Amino acid sequence: MDDDALIAAMAGGDDTALRVLFSRHAPWLAARLRAALPAADVEDVLQETFLGAWRGAGSYRREGAGGWLWGIARRQAALWLRRRGRPETVLATVEEQVGELPDPIDAALSRVELAGAVETLGPEGSPQRETWRLMYEEDRTVAEVAELMGVPAGTVKSRAHQIRRLLRAALQGGGAQ
Repeated sequence: MDDDALIAAMAGGDDTALRVLFSRHAPWLAARLRAALPAADVEDVLQETFLGAWRGAGSYRREGAGGWLWGIARRQAALWLRRRGRPETVLATVEEQVGELPDPIDAALSRVELAGAVETLGPEGSPQRETWRLMYEEDRTVAEVAELMGVPAGTVKSRAHQIRRLLRAALQGGGAQ
């Protein structure tokens, strides 16, 4: 079951879907959170993150589960640090992790532009589109993508290189190069 289906199942109250989503995403979320939080707080923030995901599953818009979960984790980390009286740490770590937060209109335009550029990768389910989805939407490693797609890691790396080249050209308005 893909992440979107798991989140839909969570919205319907399926706690097994929550456990599967947690097992897929908690390791990389924890690794990213360790850059901004004391190690002792990471597990607590992860729990708050997945509790937030459980509560917010009904409003999920299928924009990429990895990014959605990271957004929740980032907000939970900021709240966690704020509650512990370290607001200066919150701003420094959030800015360090993600830079300036974009204007909502600019962010929406960027999503539309990116969605259009992703169309240049071919139809959904094609090797390039699937590689894109797994690597950049679900934030999976090369090894995980290779295993899921049944191809060598080198193939995934070359597809990722080609994907970046195609997207860069599409976003610059030059088409495929």
